[in-house]
Amino acid sequence: MMLVSAKEMLTKAKEGKYAVGQFNINNLEWTKMVLTTAQENNSPVILGVSEGAGKYMCGYKTIVGMVNGMLEEMKITVPVALHLDHGSYEGALKCIEAGFSSVMFDGSHYGIDENIEKTKEIIRIAFAKGISVEAEVGSIGGEEDGVIGAGEVADPAECKRIADLGVTMLAAGIGNVHGKYPENWKGLNFEVLAEIQKLTSGMPLVLHGGTGIPQDMIKTAISLGVSKINVNTECQLTFAAATRKYIEQGKDLQGKGFDPRKLLAPGCEAIRQTVKEKMELFGSVNKA
Repeated sequence: MMLVSAKEMLTKAKEGKYAVGQFNINNLEWTKMVLTTAQENNSPVILGVSEGAGKYMCGYKTIVGMVNGMLEEMKITVPVALHLDHGSYEGALKCIEAGFSSVMFDGSHYGIDENIEKTKEIIRIAFAKGISVEAEVGSIGGEEDGVIGAGEVADPAECKRIADLGVTMLAAGIGNVHGKYPENWKGLNFEVLAEIQKLTSGMPLVLHGGTGIPQDMIKTAISLGVSKINVNTECQLTFAAATRKYIEQGKDLQGKGFDPRKLLAPGCEAIRQTVKEKMELFGSVNKA
């Protein structure tokens, strides 16, 4: 199985009123668990890579090599897209060059005209190679890789201008936040989401900051045109909790419990469970 662009899987999700999960990967174990779960649940999947994770994993070519090797060795048959998450202009170009099948150019911190110009250029280069493109309007709240957003709500008219460029999918801020949600969070703004959906005439929309949004809100968002939901923090939290429990119980000191394959196994199982739960919630099980 080769990497595919996210276009077809998101078009199908949009028509079928479900969402495809983007699960951010941080290392080999993470990638293996997300792919294993997608295959077991017959679900399409998007592997997300932030620029920070890209540096941590020794660069984009290393990641492309690892993912392509896994698709072959693990005999993965479900559709898999490898996607740059919150990419800079330079980062998007590097990922296109390295062999990613999908990129996000996040120009939300520029003025709308500059965002449009840069997005247009990324589309031109990516589409020539069959690579899908995600754009963003209205920054997502919280912090990711040093980029801090207040979680503002996107202007539907600006969303229409970006959508009219022909991007594959659009991330529009509707009050969502990266990381854990604050106590006083007001929830998602569904009126704006409905307006964006209307003006962008059926373009697959993306919900960032999928960790901690109540299930009923997720389902409402999907019914209003969200076809891709990003999950990162939740896998990190469940992985950390399972690993801590293993060490606190002293299992790393028993026999060869310190072997990384044993040490990391409970955390890996926790990732698998989290991804499975999300795929069931998003409705992507058996949609490959």
